[in-house]
Amino acid sequence: MKHVFIINPTAGKSDSRQKIYDMAEKLRQEHGLEVQCLLTKKQGHATEIARRLCQSGEELRFYACGGDGTVNEVANGIIGYDNAAMTVIPVGTGNDFLKNFGPEDMEKFRDAENLWDAPQFPIDAIDVNGRIALTIACSGLDARVAKDVHNFSESPILDGKSSYIVSLMVNFLFKGIGSHWTVELDGEAVEDDYALVAVCNGRYYGGGFMPVAEARMDDGVLNTLVVKKVSRLTFIKFVNPYSKGQYYKFPHLARCSTPKVIRIRSEKPDIVTCLDGECITSDDVTIQISDKRLNFFGPAGCSCNRTARKPLI
Repeated sequence: MKHVFIINPTAGKSDSRQKIYDMAEKLRQEHGLEVQCLLTKKQGHATEIARRLCQSGEELRFYACGGDGTVNEVANGIIGYDNAAMTVIPVGTGNDFLKNFGPEDMEKFRDAENLWDAPQFPIDAIDVNGRIALTIACSGLDARVAKDVHNFSESPILDGKSSYIVSLMVNFLFKGIGSHWTVELDGEAVEDDYALVAVCNGRYYGGGFMPVAEARMDDGVLNTLVVKKVSRLTFIKFVNPYSKGQYYKFPHLARCSTPKVIRIRSEKPDIVTCLDGECITSDDVTIQISDKRLNFFGPAGCSCNRTARKPLI
């Protein structure tokens, strides 16, 4: 078995390459493992690297060393390959994917010594026009915020959530809230003005926002929250409860359900959809549970549903 560290050298606020190199070398020296460290050079490169290696048929364990974008790219490269599994070493800014495991387990992911022989388990994925997301696929205001958040995340005084809030305020004040779409849930289509559609396999995005706290990553269900366009004043009242999974306090604004297929259509290509931090723009988006599950490995005893709330009903 080969252990492959895919490293995003631009992730986070400091250069983590030497730290990862040292971890990999320790595995080679102390456990006799075959290790390889590869740096990404452009957007999408982690997917290219992982897919190329998977096609060899060799048994592989991948370590996504970066933020949520790197995690997403590695997942898109290995999903569907039985000879490959992945884990995460968080060196990004937000690291929302690992928040699903809880703070104690997240700390264990920072050390490859806890990972190299860790148990493997499958998790669900979201298919968005043929691309994969692991945690949340969101369209609308929150996706536009995520697309713009990189403009603020390099600031030395802003952390992941603060950068998200600044981007939210800029979009909120100057770009408007609603978009005119047709949203179709399992064939039931409604044309209206929408603030956002969040399709949740996991629970966190935007540096810690949690739209649907009961979403679980291995139950074969996508919890989908649809929010209609509202006034700015109402949206201000909605944002804080929304960030804590308390959408149920606004039943006249937000509808949560578990459709198998979600489709969003627009007369113009203005649908920004964010997949674990990676954004695409289209006029027609189809979102559903992936027919392939992702092989994941993590510290003994960890759970991707550690922070999940019990179902409301």
